[in-house]
Amino acid sequence: MNPIQPNKLMLSKWTAVEVVAKQKHFLVSKVYLPEQQEGQLVMNAQVEFVELEAVYTKARRKVAWRELADTAMWKQGWL
Repeated sequence: MNPIQPNKLMLSKWTAVEVVAKQKHFLVSKVYLPEQQEGQLVMNAQVEFVELEAVYTKARRKVAWRELADTAMWKQGWL
């Protein structure tokens, strides 16, 4: 398991264990927080999803942030 702190995910670097379509290195380009109810103040909101941007092709994909903890799929940093 990769140790992940949700508040430090933005712009973090990740390497996919298996290369697909020349996409191996990724950067977290966006962090998705839960939807707010109208008039409700959300304090210390938890991250739900992150958007990964491929460095080589600039393709983007949305994944659950906890998926990044799976070392069979992701390694932290660019290896």
